[in-house]
Amino acid sequence: MLDFDHFEALTFDCFGTLIDWESGILSAVRPVLAAHGRDLVDGEILRLYAELESGIERQGYQPYRTVLCRVVEGLGEKLGFVPDDVQRSSVADSLGTWPPFSDTVGALRFLKSRFRLGIVSNVDNDLFAETARRLEVEFDWVVTAEQVGDYKPSRRVFEAALDRIALPKTSILHVAQSLFHDIGPAREVGLTTVWVDRRTGKDGFGATPEGCAEAEFEVSDLRSLVAAIDPTATV
Repeated sequence: MLDFDHFEALTFDCFGTLIDWESGILSAVRPVLAAHGRDLVDGEILRLYAELESGIERQGYQPYRTVLCRVVEGLGEKLGFVPDDVQRSSVADSLGTWPPFSDTVGALRFLKSRFRLGIVSNVDNDLFAETARRLEVEFDWVVTAEQVGDYKPSRRVFEAALDRIALPKTSILHVAQSLFHDIGPAREVGLTTVWVDRRTGKDGFGATPEGCAEAEFEVSDLRSLVAAIDPTATV
């Protein structure tokens, strides 16, 4: 069990941890596939998305909006269709509408009363600004891929976050859903981590590539994290 009183700051991955990105991805991609007569189960859509997105991000930095457009193009290449311009930008254009998980806002409000909060996210600044309004708390730090010029799981993203936060590593707790993007590299730079296993009871890794890192603490959602910090709190 972690001693949460030991930490001064909590940093969060955003998409998949705070925002229900798998529902967002599926709501954007399904109509594109349907328009071209392609019918895939959710798990296969998410697996392809994870494969394409991570592969594109490894090719060198480009804006996340471009990455998302290329993911849709890649789906077309794999499934034998060519998306039009509207379809190509459908995931990027919808990202700001993707909803927080039901426990996110209440948990963030509670955590803000106890800790300083930060975001470490593979996203463009303007895309996160749209999402930030849905999270309803003010973050002390926001570190994006655009600012760093690189994407998680690159350690450079976490090193940039540590420079920005300017606290001892031992005072920072990183909270994330992706073992691949977050838990592994965060531990490599010396951060303590909490894995939010949003896919408990589901098959596979969803919209993230497979990861094998182990966090120091594991919860199924943010409500459970709040309960571990303060059993009397409600969110």
